[in-house]
Amino acid sequence: MLALTLMLHIFIGATVAGAAIIAVLVAGFGTTWPIVIAGLAGFVLSFPVSWLVAKQLYERDEG
Repeated sequence: MLALTLMLHIFIGATVAGAAIIAVLVAGFGTTWPIVIAGLAGFVLSFPVSWLVAKQLYERDEG
């Protein structure tokens, strides 16, 4: 399940980090550090999301 989680994280992490960066830019924070922090936060916060998606896929496959 770890391999699936990491593979999903490539796509989910990029999506969540991109959405966080867009939200920061729309909020008017156009300097470097808010953008970097939003990207890193989105990248880190997408690990649990990737794990949950992988778990759901494994449970669906077993049942």
